[in-house]
Amino acid sequence: MKKVLLSFGVAMLLAGAAQAQVSYGLRAGVNLGKISNLGDNQSNNTSFNVTGYADLPVAPNFSIQPGLSLQGKGTRFDTNAAGNTSASWTRNTMSLEIPVNAVYYIPTGYTGSVFLGAGPYVGLNLSGKDKFRGNAGDNSALVDRDLSFSGDNRDMNRVDAGVNFLGGYRFNNGLLLNAGYGLGLTNMVPSNNNTTYANRVWSFGLGYQF
Repeated sequence: MKKVLLSFGVAMLLAGAAQAQVSYGLRAGVNLGKISNLGDNQSNNTSFNVTGYADLPVAPNFSIQPGLSLQGKGTRFDTNAAGNTSASWTRNTMSLEIPVNAVYYIPTGYTGSVFLGAGPYVGLNLSGKDKFRGNAGDNSALVDRDLSFSGDNRDMNRVDAGVNFLGGYRFNNGLLLNAGYGLGLTNMVPSNNNTTYANRVWSFGLGYQF
């Protein structure tokens, strides 16, 4: 019985120590988004990201980071025809994501640690808008249209999923410099062919882990 109680006490102490090491972080920054297989005339659609997460140590210098993230995505096209005629199309979407990343820290001395990570995410598209602009001489037209995520005539699928890659530097005072890449693996555009139109998003930002 004493051994059982001792083992239970050690387990409780270890659990308490592990809990004490849990930290929390917040990252925010700029997103540069495109959609795969839409051609070479795309340019980056600029948006933003905000992510809150928990850092759960599971081994020395190794953590699991579940989180909740608001991600702006989309793409942009600019085309030029003969004369003064030009046109542009911008697609903006906003997604709520749940990422779960495995992160490895590489200490660099007294200043902080380099970190590298990757993991899956699943997201839910909350809203979206297409903006069309056409110019011909002095005449111009701007058309805004909200995207539909449900029904047979939907513009985009509601659910997104893929893999995150991230890296950066964590200073000992908690400040973070980070960059990442979101590799979408699901088809975002309903279609009857075998082409997959998936999100591709670069992100850059700052954060704080406490």
